[in-house]
Amino acid sequence: MFSLNQFPLQFAENELVPYMSEQTLKCHHGRHLATYIKNLNDLITATKYADMPLIEIIKKSANDDSAKKIFNNAAQVFNHDFFFRCLAPRGGGAPIAEIANAFDGADNFKSEFKSAAIGLFGSGWTWVIYDKGTFKITTTANADTPIAHGMTPILALDVWEHAYYLDYQNRRADFIDAFLNNMVNWDFVKENIQK
Repeated sequence: MFSLNQFPLQFAENELVPYMSEQTLKCHHGRHLATYIKNLNDLITATKYADMPLIEIIKKSANDDSAKKIFNNAAQVFNHDFFFRCLAPRGGGAPIAEIANAFDGADNFKSEFKSAAIGLFGSGWTWVIYDKGTFKITTTANADTPIAHGMTPILALDVWEHAYYLDYQNRRADFIDAFLNNMVNWDFVKENIQK
């Protein structure tokens, strides 16, 4: 069984202020992620998924029509934990060289990433992924995740409204700017590239 303790924040809930409030993190990590974990545990009890690691649950349930709820909750646990690891106090700013070079410069990367995140209709995620030897920016809707499609996530931004509404209301673009300029954990991105 999974627990919230397995997916801890890497910083205190007030360390991203003023770019992300303590209240947002309490709700987003402490309640939303905790609910996905509880739902996943309830759904996998006494199933073939019960003893699988999280990534394996996602990969095996992705194409199992009878396990859509399992997939959605498992993927949301992964996506949220990955997103929270992409955040750091005093983060953001210029992207690391590997990302800047892959997108023809820091400004071009930020512009492409922001455009993808703003352009995502409804709820979902904006990613930098590594796929077939190339870094790409992509989006996924709802609970979908790159690992279900054989791609490697490098960076993620949660653009579900619950990720930013308390702090930014309907100003998704301002949230994206705050993420890129002040919150990205480039050390975590570098670790993902090195893996």
